[in-house]
Amino acid sequence: MGSLGKTAIMYALSDGELEESIKADAEKNGYKMIKGKVGSMSTEKIFAAVETAAQREGLIRKDYYRDTHALYHAILDAFIGICRGQLGLGNMLRTVGLIFTVVRGPRNAGEHEDGEWLAVVLYGTIGAPIKGYEHETIGLGLNHL
Repeated sequence: MGSLGKTAIMYALSDGELEESIKADAEKNGYKMIKGKVGSMSTEKIFAAVETAAQREGLIRKDYYRDTHALYHAILDAFIGICRGQLGLGNMLRTVGLIFTVVRGPRNAGEHEDGEWLAVVLYGTIGAPIKGYEHETIGLGLNHL
């Protein structure tokens, strides 16, 4: 795979056998990862869906502030990416349909001396809440634990 960010992006963009192959290869290199879907006009629902999934699947410990704080900032960076700097959805009459991935591990496969990091990818569509008025978007956020 290579790096944490590349792994998270490839996992978000993959499906089927490729998705399974990427996950298996990444786990051999010490990465833990999850994938999910969320769609909303509410920023809070996007953040909550990613955080809840990461807690439920054991990528972060909800009672450990550093994990939650690092995840929040990685989500925020990815969100800024999908919104192209204009932070807002429903209040700007925009909606999203996203696949999200969260990957935990070293910044580069096999290099553990730099500690653990989190990568969050948001990939999908953003646009006016009218079918056919959306376009693709992607955002990546990385943060150290």
